[in-house]
Amino acid sequence: MKHSKSAERLSDLIKKAIDDHQITNAEYDEILSIVDEDGITDSQEKRLLAELHDMIANKSIKRVP
Repeated sequence: MKHSKSAERLSDLIKKAIDDHQITNAEYDEILSIVDEDGITDSQEKRLLAELHDMIANKSIKRVP
């Protein structure tokens, strides 16, 4: 299955957060903006968002201002 451009950008931002072990509010807002830009949240975007939320919930990625 071909990855959408938005899913690739989303993946890159999430990988950065994983590498940094943190995500800023601005980065989080950018992620949500990417997901919403085409008006459709495809299955790959949903999966990436779920993984991000799981990492935030288990504190492997920390939300920072």
